[in-house]
Amino acid sequence: MEKIFNNTQVAFQLKSDSELERAYFLFRMIANEPLVRMGTAVTNFAIKAHLPVEGLIRATVFDHFCGGVSELDCMPVIDKMYDVGVSAVLDYSVEGKEIDKQFDEVVARCLKILEFVKEKEAIPFAVFKPTAVGRLDLYKKVSSGEQLSKEEEQEWDRIHKRYEVICKKASELEVSLLIDSEESWMQDAADELCEEMMRKYNKERVVVYNTLQLYRWDRLDYLKQLHEKARKDNFRIGMKLVRGAYMEKENLRAKQYDYPSPICASKKETDDNFNATTRYMMEHLDEMSIFLGTHNEESSYLMMQLMHEKGLDKNDGRIYFGQLYGMSDHISFNLAHDGYNVAKYLPFGPVKDVMPYLIRRAEENTSVAGQTTRELSLLTEERRRRKLNR
Repeated sequence: MEKIFNNTQVAFQLKSDSELERAYFLFRMIANEPLVRMGTAVTNFAIKAHLPVEGLIRATVFDHFCGGVSELDCMPVIDKMYDVGVSAVLDYSVEGKEIDKQFDEVVARCLKILEFVKEKEAIPFAVFKPTAVGRLDLYKKVSSGEQLSKEEEQEWDRIHKRYEVICKKASELEVSLLIDSEESWMQDAADELCEEMMRKYNKERVVVYNTLQLYRWDRLDYLKQLHEKARKDNFRIGMKLVRGAYMEKENLRAKQYDYPSPICASKKETDDNFNATTRYMMEHLDEMSIFLGTHNEESSYLMMQLMHEKGLDKNDGRIYFGQLYGMSDHISFNLAHDGYNVAKYLPFGPVKDVMPYLIRRAEENTSVAGQTTRELSLLTEERRRRKLNR
């Protein structure tokens, strides 16, 4: 398979010289773990103390990793990306809500986004996060099989209805809908809701996609069990495949409560699990659709190879590659340049509300071996190339 990810001219074609310098500066900062920890603490303090830092955040880390504060604010970014073949997934990245009024506001926002997406060819997917429409602790309680109080049963019913409202709207509009995954101790309940939505709305085409975090060693088995149910009940499976974003939290909790960690024992085992799941889905592509959410070059090359071996068109509608906005542009833009379906997750929302997402991005880049180093090497190469061509 031809190696295409080293082409920095294509990778950073949309970045001005000043945006390239900002990206280089940010990833140099992110490469310093103590600095990330200190910056996170200072930023959290400044926001809680209502200090005037939003302008600084907006001009630096926010504008690099986010599309804007609203759907319309994101459109210049979306249009620029789509001009070179990269689609967008609008992700309203507001986290940490706890009450029904806030959850209902997210549902209303999701419905608005679905209407918005329907009119925009450049945005083939909508997305929501389970804990954006319900309390984490209630998902946890349902997942563990604990007895719910009458009030909690009513609350769980409201969460179920929120899923139903969003998925029904997506189906009516014929918009594909990605549902994110979160911590393992709440995921069983979220899986059950998502499975019910697939059974109902994935009859003729894939509307609803669940997410498999494949740093968990048990998720390929879960997919195989779901596949048996799908064959029995005649529905199609949509899955976004990712490695995962909560590794330190997962391992810490497993140690704290003295149970086997759900996380693979090594990076290699995670990579092998991700690639094995990719192969399994490709073997059953007539019954499944894949959103390959990865910043890993080898996993991307594997998918390209499997598509080639099966004689599939590069733009086969059942397969999308996906990366986060502000990261792995060398994968996204080179894949799109070569004719593959690519969609960037484009977070948006009020600056202070999106900060938990931005902090997690910084921490994830710090903890993933090689990620920041690779970003820096490519940015350095593009800076050098531009200087030579002036």
